[in-house]
Amino acid sequence: MSSDVAAGDTSNSSGNTALPRAARVVSWIGHPLVFVSASLAIIVVSRLANRVGILVLAALIFAVVLPTALLLIRGVRSGRWSDADVSAPTERASFYPPAILLSLGGVIALVIIGAPSFIFRGAAITLVLLLLAAGINRFVKISLHTMFACYCALILLRIGFLPGVVALLLATLVVWSRLYLRRHTIIEVFLGALLGTCGAVVTAWLP
Repeated sequence: MSSDVAAGDTSNSSGNTALPRAARVVSWIGHPLVFVSASLAIIVVSRLANRVGILVLAALIFAVVLPTALLLIRGVRSGRWSDADVSAPTERASFYPPAILLSLGGVIALVIIGAPSFIFRGAAITLVLLLLAAGINRFVKISLHTMFACYCALILLRIGFLPGVVALLLATLVVWSRLYLRRHTIIEVFLGALLGTCGAVVTAWLP
C-alpha cells in the first residue's frame, strides 16, 4: 500500500515538472539568437550559391551572431542581466543599444560583401524591428522570442512549405512557453507576433 502511494507521488511529481521543463527547452530553442541563426542557415543553403552563401554566413556570424552571444554571456556572468533572455524591462534598456549596434554592423557587413538584395532587406528589417522594440520598451516589454519566431517562420514559409510549417509549429510552442513560464503577458506576446509578422511580410512577401 505504502509503495503504491510512493509510486503515485513520484508519478505526480514527474508530471508536475514535465511541462515546466518542456517550456524551458522550447524557450531555449526559440531564443532569438538560435531561431534566427537556424533560419538564416536554411535560407542560405536553399537560396544561395556556395561561395555567396559562405560569405553571407561568415559576415553575419562574425558581425552579429558571435558578438551577440558574447554580449549575453558577459551580461549574465557580470550580473548585469538576470538571464540570457534579458527578461526584466529595466535590463532591456541596457540590452537594446549594443544589440542594435551589432545589427547595424551586420547590415554594413552585408553591404561590404555585396550580399543579394533579399538578404540585405532581411537584415535591414531585423534592425528596424529591434529599433521599434527598443522604442516600445519604454511602455511594454515586447516578447523578442515571439517577434523573431514569427518573423523567421513566415519568411521560411515563403522559402518552402515544409520548413515554414515546422517553423510555424515551433513558433506556436514558443508563444506557449513564454506565457507558461510567465516571462510575458498576452499583450507583450501579441505585440511581438504583430511586429514579427509585419516584418516578415515586408521582407519576403511583398514584391
